[in-house]
Amino acid sequence: MSVALFIVLAVFILGGGLAVVVTRNVVQAALALLVSLVAVAGIYLVLYAEFLALVQVLIYGGAIVIVLIFAIMLTRNAEYPRTSDNRQWPLAALAALGLLGVLVPSFLINAVRGTEPSNASFTGIGESLFTTWAVPFEVASLVLLVALIGAIIIARSGPGEN
Repeated sequence: MSVALFIVLAVFILGGGLAVVVTRNVVQAALALLVSLVAVAGIYLVLYAEFLALVQVLIYGGAIVIVLIFAIMLTRNAEYPRTSDNRQWPLAALAALGLLGVLVPSFLINAVRGTEPSNASFTGIGESLFTTWAVPFEVASLVLLVALIGAIIIARSGPGEN
């Protein structure tokens, strides 16, 4: 049962990621990213990591995708040249295939042994979150805030003010 659910979620993750790369509409790409991120939360649920699934949905599915959509909506993309038609896509496809050629054998050679699912304690996660990982989370939130403010400034400035 869990293997079938994993395969379905993996199809959603790969389909969402492929849609992000292939689509020319940036809003549709952001929504495809949301599909992929929610499917990753489903993978966390299959692995009995409820806290990570919740964090995945709230932070990535909620906050980051919303910031991306706000930034897309606030910038005037009609004034900028089309950047979706890039002549370097064959080189990028070749690099992606090369990376796939390295990752697949490494996963096959270093197969994961069977492990028992275990739940992490919320106390340990909370202590780690507010001691070890507090500064990286705050830095990430500041970077997102600066990006959103920059998008607002670019969108609101006049033609000669940039």
